Amino acid sequence: MNKLLMILASVALMVSVAQADVKKGQRAYLKTFKSAFGMNGTKFAAEHTVHEWEGLFADGAKGFIKEYGERFPKAKKKLENPHNAGKLQDIGDFVKEYGNDSGNVPSCG
Repeated sequence: MNKLLMILASVALMVSVAQADVKKGQRAYLKTFKSAFGMNGTKFAAEHTVHEWEGLFADGAKGFIKEYGERFPKAKKKLENPHNAGKLQDIGDFVKEYGNDSGNVPSCG
């Protein structure tokens, strides 16, 4: 019985940690890129499918930096700033959770 409780507690912890990254990514997007990209988090996440977001955020988010740096030249410095690498990974978690084919809708402006 104790073993089962430990397993359930571990699973609950993993789910909450994963959700925390999604929330952290949502906040990072709103704070760092919303004004630069001119769209709220819902519209931003719906720009690609989950699979497309996975590709854009693979290999250190190189595809994301390239695509969004070209589309939004004023944001290019922010995108390429090494201090934002952690934020980009969190934003990747956010958009993969809420991609246009995920069936999930974020509650953000």
